Order: sequence, then C-alpha cells, then structure tokens
Amino acid sequence: MKTDPLKDTELHDKINRETARVHWSELERHFAHGAVVYVSEELDLVEVALRIAHDDKDAIGRWMNDGKVAKVSDVQASTWQASDTLLWASVVSPFVLVQPEKHAVH
Repeated sequence: MKTDPLKDTELHDKINRETARVHWSELERHFAHGAVVYVSEELDLVEVALRIAHDDKDAIGRWMNDGKVAKVSDVQASTWQASDTLLWASVVSPFVLVQPEKHAVH
C-alpha cells in the first residue's frame, strides 16, 4: 500500500526543518551537475519536496507539464547569478529544489 505523501508528517517536518534560504552562488556547482530544480512560487516547496521523496509521478508530471517544476534553465541561472539571488532551497537527493522568495501582495 502506497503512503499518502500529505499524511507523512514525519518526513514533512524533516523537510520543513531542513529548508533554508540560500544564495545562488552556493548552488552553482549543483546547477553545473544538472541537479537544481525550479519550483514555481505558486506551489508549496515543502509539498513538492515531499511528493518527489514519495516518487508521486502523477503530481510531479502535472507540475512539469504546467511549467511549475523544471530543471533550472541557463537564463534563470544567469539572472540569479547576476544578483546572487537569495532562494529557498530544499534537498531531496539527488536534487536541490529552489524557489524564489514569494513577494507579499499589498
């Protein structure tokens, strides 16, 4: 029986604790190895990490088809490198998931 990723509170809490803000410069070597994955600001980074850890192919495939989850492009990397952007990051081996900070709506 497959575990529902959203009910795996132990792993959710672990991922949440290990998610941190990181400057792009600290991620460049991972990008060079093709291991950095962009997560849209529309999604919850911890939930995406949890679903990847659970190999939830349906959700991941849907997000990829919608362009909400993808390998970081060269254009994104160049933009982030120019300003050494601060990103949220979460590791789900062998990937590092990154998400730009969400901007508050006033």
